[in-house]
Amino acid sequence: MTGHGTDEHPHGADRLCDAGDRVYSRAVRRGRVPRHDAEPVPCLLDLALLHPDPDDMDWLVPTAPQEVMTRLLRGVYDEVRASQRRVGSVVAAVEWYAGLGRRPASSPPAGEGTAIRVLDGLSRIQAAMDEATQACTAEVLTVQPGGIRPEHELAEGLHRALELRGRGVRMRDLYTHVARHGQGLLNYLELMGDAVEARTLDEVIDRLILFDRTVAFIPANSDRTMALELRHPALVEYLGTVFERLWRLALPLTAPLPDTGIEGISHRERSIAALLAEGHQDAVIAERLGISVRTCRAHIARLSETLGAASRTQLGVRIAQVGLDGPPHAEPVVRVPGQGSRTAR
Repeated sequence: MTGHGTDEHPHGADRLCDAGDRVYSRAVRRGRVPRHDAEPVPCLLDLALLHPDPDDMDWLVPTAPQEVMTRLLRGVYDEVRASQRRVGSVVAAVEWYAGLGRRPASSPPAGEGTAIRVLDGLSRIQAAMDEATQACTAEVLTVQPGGIRPEHELAEGLHRALELRGRGVRMRDLYTHVARHGQGLLNYLELMGDAVEARTLDEVIDRLILFDRTVAFIPANSDRTMALELRHPALVEYLGTVFERLWRLALPLTAPLPDTGIEGISHRERSIAALLAEGHQDAVIAERLGISVRTCRAHIARLSETLGAASRTQLGVRIAQVGLDGPPHAEPVVRVPGQGSRTAR
């Protein structure tokens, strides 16, 4: 019967067939079931979930569920141990095969690393950055997106910056215009003296740190818990070119922001207007300019009021009318509704 039952019901006690589940449940509720009720499901006897009643062999009594659970856990434990042994065998085999493909003697020396390396976790990122800092001898270029940099973020990189300054390494940092309002950044730049030169833009690319034009670090995910370490010469050169072009467009931190030439509209509001004209949503504009969504919406409300727009659609029209939908031009003719026409200077 054992062999017959397991052939027709090839499962364990943790996944009974529907018929077996009904009979065993009934046995647990009633204390026993007639033997003929279990004949269609011999798996219950094969798995020792039911056994003959010593007082009446025509009846079957259930094994206590607690005992069944103990048996199941023992079985699961045995399966896990067996799986662990198989994993160990596979790892050993892979290590053996990997050993057959060792790098030849002409491989790059230790320390050069691969062209692109994924750094998973803040500790690995910090370790790689510290290694690059120690090897750096001439220049560090950084792009710092977002708005006002938090004090703790500035403090985390301060030890690295001081070490670089002590070796005569020059540093150039790019920030968004919003970062100008952070006292922590001003304190940091005062502490670093002429070792660091900072400039700002309306918006910058994502974070970039470039050491000696030989190794660059960029984020690999949105929360910056993963990073890419880049040593491929073409990639590093490309990122260096991007930095230099942004640097030429940026304003020194000590220089004032240019006047928009339109009364009542600030430089930041002009930047927001240009992004609105491109069709971007509030959250995207806020992220690109390094401000909060709430602040962004406050600026949009002031833009609407200044330009006399009663809706977003009308605001877009007004932005185009006064020339806020692109970069500033020399001597633009400004027509702000309700304020007549004039030449902005």
